[in-house]
Amino acid sequence: MFTISLIGQKGGTGKTTLALGLAVAAARAGHATAVIDLDPQASAAKWKVRREDDNPAVVPAQAGRLKQIMDTARTGGVDFMFIDTAGRKDDSALNAARASDLVLIPSRPSILEIETLPEVNDLLELAGSPSAFVLLNCVHPSAGPRGINNTHAGIKELFGLTVCPVHICQRSAYSEAPTTGQSPQELDPEGKAADELHRLLQFISEHVNNGRDVQIRNSLTKREAELDRLLDSTRELMNTRKN
Repeated sequence: MFTISLIGQKGGTGKTTLALGLAVAAARAGHATAVIDLDPQASAAKWKVRREDDNPAVVPAQAGRLKQIMDTARTGGVDFMFIDTAGRKDDSALNAARASDLVLIPSRPSILEIETLPEVNDLLELAGSPSAFVLLNCVHPSAGPRGINNTHAGIKELFGLTVCPVHICQRSAYSEAPTTGQSPQELDPEGKAADELHRLLQFISEHVNNGRDVQIRNSLTKREAELDRLLDSTRELMNTRKN
C-alpha cells in the first residue's frame, strides 16, 4: 500500500482538493483507493456524502486512530492511501508524515505561504525526515517556466526542500467539481486539470516505486554482507577444529 499525506501549517493551500483529485485519479486507474480525513472540518468526508460513486472510500478519523485504520486498509487490499490533514499545528500532520511513503506540501507561490515552510521542515524532522516535496498549487496558467524555476530554486536554497516537478494551476475545475462530489477529471476528463492530476499521480507512483526498489536493494546488500560474515565465521571455526 502506498501512503501519501498532504500537510501544511496553513489552511487554504488546497490539501483536501488535491487529496481527493489524486484519490479519484488512482481509482480511475484501477486501484483500490482510500482517503483518511484527519481534518476536524471534515471537508473530504462531506465531499463523500455528496458523491454518488463508492470509490474512493473516505474515512473521517482522529490522529490517534491512524495506525489502526491503515492496518485495516492494508489488510483489505487498498493500493493507495491519501491522508488529508488539518491546516494548523496539531498531531494529525506529524502522525501522517510518520506513516507516509511520501509527503506532499501544497503551497501557493506567494511569500505568505512560502514563509510557513520552515515550520513544515521542522515537523518533517520530528517525523524522521520522510521523503517530501513542496507542491506548487494555484499557479497562474500564464506563469512562465523561468518564474517557476526561480521559485523551485529559491525554496531549495532557503529551506532545503525540493519542489515537485509537476505543479497545479489555478483552474475553475478545482473549485467547481467538489460542489457535486466530483473531481476535476470527472467534470472535464479531457481538461487541463485532469492532465495535471494524472501527471502528478504518475510522478508519485514512480517516486514511491523507485524508493522501494532502493530499500529492497539495500536490504539485499545487507543480507549478503551478513551471509558473507557467517560464511567467514564458519570457515574460521572449521579451520580451528582441523588445527
